[in-house]
Amino acid sequence: MKMSTVVWFVVIIGLVLLGIWYFMPRPASANPVLTVANDATLGDFLVASNGMTLYLYTNDTKDVTNCYDLCAVNWPPYVRTTAEPLVGGAGMAGTIATTARTDGTEQITYNGIPLYFWKNDLKPGDTTGQNVGGVWFVVHP
Repeated sequence: MKMSTVVWFVVIIGLVLLGIWYFMPRPASANPVLTVANDATLGDFLVASNGMTLYLYTNDTKDVTNCYDLCAVNWPPYVRTTAEPLVGGAGMAGTIATTARTDGTEQITYNGIPLYFWKNDLKPGDTTGQNVGGVWFVVHP
C-alpha cells in the first residue's frame, strides 16, 4: 500500500468513528436543583427540585449558615443528597454551590446565600414563610 492510501484509510476510519460517537445517545442532563416559580404578589422566586419554595435567612452571611437546632427544625436547610451536578433550570442565572454545615452536610447556596425550606409550606407553590419574623424571605433569582 502506498503511504497516501494508508493516510486516507486512517482519515476515513477516524471520520466514521467520530460520526458514530456524535450520534450516540447521551445520558439525560442532570435534574435542576433550583428552578424559578412565580407568584402574582412576590414575582419570581426560587424553588427546589421538589417544587417547594426556598427561603433566605437575613442572619446568614455569604456562604455561612447560622440556622441550627430549633431553627433548623422549623427551617430545614436544603442539603445536597447526591453527587449530581448542581444545575439550575432553563434560563436561570446565578451561581449554585454548597456550604458546609457543622453536621457535615452540604447546604445548597445560590450566589452564596444558604437556602432553606419552611416547615409550614405544605405543597409546591406555598410561600407562607415570606417575611416570618422579619428575617425570612423567598429568594429572588
